[in-house]
Amino acid sequence: MTLARLAARHGVATAFSPSEGVTAPVPEATVIAVLGALGVDATTPEAVAASLGAAERADRERLLPPTLVRHTGGEPVRPPDGLPDGTLLRVTTETGEVRAGDDWERLPLGVHTVDAEAPDGRTARATLIVAPARVPAPATRAYGLLVQLYSLLSEHSWGMGDLGDLRELVSWAGRAHGAGFVQVNPLHAGVPGAPCDPSPYRPSSRRFPDPVHLRIERIPEYAHLDPGRREELDGILASAAELRESVLAKGATIDRDAVWALKLRALELLAAVEPGPGRGAEYHDFLAERGRALEDHATYQALAELHGPRWRSWPAPLRTPDGAAA
Repeated sequence: MTLARLAARHGVATAFSPSEGVTAPVPEATVIAVLGALGVDATTPEAVAASLGAAERADRERLLPPTLVRHTGGEPVRPPDGLPDGTLLRVTTETGEVRAGDDWERLPLGVHTVDAEAPDGRTARATLIVAPARVPAPATRAYGLLVQLYSLLSEHSWGMGDLGDLRELVSWAGRAHGAGFVQVNPLHAGVPGAPCDPSPYRPSSRRFPDPVHLRIERIPEYAHLDPGRREELDGILASAAELRESVLAKGATIDRDAVWALKLRALELLAAVEPGPGRGAEYHDFLAERGRALEDHATYQALAELHGPRWRSWPAPLRTPDGAAA
């Protein structure tokens, strides 16, 4: 049970319910591996006891919890209780405004940062979330549409619905018919390889979108292809038109793999176009904002194209994104 206590302290589940009325334990080795990924040693009974003791000591000595949540509209927003006398607090709002002292009454809604410094020299930093007590109710009731984007194909898409089609639907539903929302299926990045995984609930990443939904003609570089690449792209467009007509006019099944094969060829052509300085700056801003997570995702996608989606079957040097081979 000590391992279970240690796991609970770090938010690691030791059981799960795959269906109603069924509870299954998580294998102990998995719990130990997940704790290890969090920097918590649980490899031996002695290590578990030591890690648990360290966590309990840290709780006793901690000035602030990792996250503080305060709600407006009810009780006054107050600083945390139990701080040593003389502890200095400083709140930095999400807009960068710095507020010193204990006056939290007029903090704006948002996700802020609070720093504490105790007289004994201990310091702490926590996330401070100031939220309304209730989600505001809409002024009026609204209706909306639920659509599976892949089935929303039009005479401009490539055999399956894309973001261009979604844009048209949203504008038409809202402006012409007063709809309040459009709900779509998950659009996360799929697992590479054909045949594709048919479920959008098993993506390769929940942080990044799937480029199969792009409207190729809306990418700025589309207008700047040189004549040679333009001729090749025209051939791709002709193939896309055949896919589209087979679904719209002949009742064929949507072929996501065929659509992606064409879009991948088109994107490779567009990637060869030298971007203008403004476009290039936007791209580098995008890379900086997404950071290492994007690099790891792109690395996995590229390796999966070569070696298949199951990374455990890859050559051993490629199985970690930190490795030189990867």
